Amino acid sequence: MAISDGFAGERLCVVPAPAITAALQRPVTRRLVVTDAGWFPHAADHGRTRDRGIRTTIVIVCTAGSGWVEIGGTRHRVQAGTAVVIPARTPHAYGADADDPWTIWWCHVVGSDVDDLTAAIGTTAARPLVRLHSVERAVSLLDEIVRGLERDQSPVRLVAVTGAAFKLMTQLASDQALPERGDPLERAMTFLSERLDSAVPVSELAALVGVSASHLTSLFRRATGGGVLAYHTALRMTAARTLLERTDRTVGQIATDVGYSDPFYFSRHFRRVHGMSPSHYREERRG
Repeated sequence: MAISDGFAGERLCVVPAPAITAALQRPVTRRLVVTDAGWFPHAADHGRTRDRGIRTTIVIVCTAGSGWVEIGGTRHRVQAGTAVVIPARTPHAYGADADDPWTIWWCHVVGSDVDDLTAAIGTTAARPLVRLHSVERAVSLLDEIVRGLERDQSPVRLVAVTGAAFKLMTQLASDQALPERGDPLERAMTFLSERLDSAVPVSELAALVGVSASHLTSLFRRATGGGVLAYHTALRMTAARTLLERTDRTVGQIATDVGYSDPFYFSRHFRRVHGMSPSHYREERRG
């Protein structure tokens, strides 16, 4: 059901409560279903206050202008290129800036996987914002959600919309965890990807990107779940697999290419990671 009242040119879709209840009983949509979605251009005087929160998780993407969100007694400024994630049942308020009202895309989601997806994004009451790496990508997914609901709200359509919403949530998680271009973590990752033929001391890498070794290690653990060495090793193993699959270089030559002076140590390490020797891996991949 599309609703035309409100901001000039707005798009607003609300899924009827019985359809939501039914969707939460079916495979796929019981994990996540979009209950409302829309686009509010230049939304002057827009705002909501919910002292007890609501049962859905709210995702707002600001594409122009600015606004604010208040959670846990702290008000945060929301600017273009930023997403807001408000978990279900969280007291909150938000609104457009009085002088430069925001333009926003938004959706509400509910389902058994939503809490896990929200946790993966990592937003908290103290940190509810996500700086988007690609506003266009997020908008494309929200537009897909809105267009789907504008067409119809059949069970099949809701499954398609669920797919776009899952992708939106995982994209936010990725944007929150991975670095923006030019920040210390991104520069460190780029440097490591270009130095696969030798080990790189953490202290040297940290000095190169202008942070302490302990801080760089913390950044890597938060983004990848492992340390600097584990990340670099994974890159070297990926390069080794590619060379085994696509070239006729010997195992010893490939070991040197990816920074192992001892081919036997390389083979042992490769077996530990992949469960088979480099030669066996090559045979399997080439059939």
